[in-house]
Amino acid sequence: MSLRIKSFLLLCAGMSILNLSGCGNSPSTTTTTSVVHNEWTWVGGSNLANQAGAYGVIGTATSGNFPGARENAVVSKDSSGNVWLFGGAGIGSTVNPLVSVPVLNDLWKYSGGQWTWESGSNTGLQPGSYGTQGTASSSNSPGARSGSSSWTDNTGNFWLFGGMGFDSTSTYYSLNDLWKFSDGQWTWVSGSNVGGQPGSYGQQGVAAVSNIPGARQGGVSWTDKSGNLWLFGGTTLNAVQLNDLWMFSGGQWTWVSGTVTGSHSGIYGTLGVAAAGNIPGGRSEAMSWTDTNGNLWVFGGRGCDSTANTLCDNLLNDLWKYSAGQWTWESGSNVNSQSGSYGTKGTTSSNNVPGARTGATTWTDTAGNLWLFGGSGADSTVATSDLNDLWKYSGGQWTWVGGADVVGQQGSFGTMGVAASSNLPGAGSGAVGWTDSSGNLWLFGGYTADSPAGVGAFNTLWEYQP
Repeated sequence: MSLRIKSFLLLCAGMSILNLSGCGNSPSTTTTTSVVHNEWTWVGGSNLANQAGAYGVIGTATSGNFPGARENAVVSKDSSGNVWLFGGAGIGSTVNPLVSVPVLNDLWKYSGGQWTWESGSNTGLQPGSYGTQGTASSSNSPGARSGSSSWTDNTGNFWLFGGMGFDSTSTYYSLNDLWKFSDGQWTWVSGSNVGGQPGSYGQQGVAAVSNIPGARQGGVSWTDKSGNLWLFGGTTLNAVQLNDLWMFSGGQWTWVSGTVTGSHSGIYGTLGVAAAGNIPGGRSEAMSWTDTNGNLWVFGGRGCDSTANTLCDNLLNDLWKYSAGQWTWESGSNVNSQSGSYGTKGTTSSNNVPGARTGATTWTDTAGNLWLFGGSGADSTVATSDLNDLWKYSGGQWTWVGGADVVGQQGSFGTMGVAASSNLPGAGSGAVGWTDSSGNLWLFGGYTADSPAGVGAFNTLWEYQP
């Protein structure tokens, strides 16, 4: 967990000295939007940092409900169009300036413009309540955590794997537990109820009941067209960057590709050419998509490039596609710490590419184009901090669509519910995103430097219509 996650509540405690008002309980409502193409709309939540959540009654949707500020949560959308949000590092129903590891285990549903608190605690720092493996129960609940991986399967069930958080013994550790939320109850499906577990890989390509990915945080995940769950990479508690690819299907894990030891350099091959020997290097906090053809995509993160580097603590901007059992290096550099090449805003070019970064937010639109926003990384001048640039990848080329080409930009909220060309989320990382049935892009939370409340975690909800 980054130092800024650990410290943002302590910062909040000192805001009165700085005459900042970002720790209050300002209104966190959702309003009717007036969406315009290529413009952002501030839909709900606060424009102040470090706001507590308004939970209401568990299981009951109201216009006054809203999740508290957070980063590194997970989100997934089910087949009915409902959005599910779980945990992250942030604030529950009250601000506690003495908490140094502010992780949550609250589960929220966003549907019909309203939030519903569905499960978990409104106070955070909760241990896991596992019950019996394979048995659903109203008393079961994953422990508070951040940096997990999540999916929604073809029947609309929400799945959660690992992260950094609290196990059944209230120990704060990296986790490898797999959970399913269905019909209002959690089921502990596989993995351990105790943190820090190594992986059990078995034979590559062969599913087995005994197979299980090791404990990790910052892995990326997908669901393919058949409803299978996919997991790639992440980092262990000992900062080993993983590049193992797993599939969960029929109740069993299969180790598909990558190494069992981690912190391996990438094998890039030839740009644009798939090969059995290609494999991204170990990494965490990368970005992922699934396109309309069911191909899996991974961009950047923090990890290993093509050169031998035992630390593997580099910012990356390489784009990979996994299709038909092979990886293809599609774009970006095979060496770390690259600045962004922005070109002209709104103009597609083969020379354009986002800079190296971690913790950005991604979407796939209805046409299958990939979208990328913000994160923490390198801008056009090689300066490294938080970003608010918006990119589209289509037809094998990047387009810089909006935001700034330099780091550290403040947000411009405008009027809630009203789209404007001047509206723009501030630079930040660790936000989550989803796409609605109309193809609009939604952005929630993250750790930002938004105006007017300085730095901190946010619970702002934005909508962007491409």
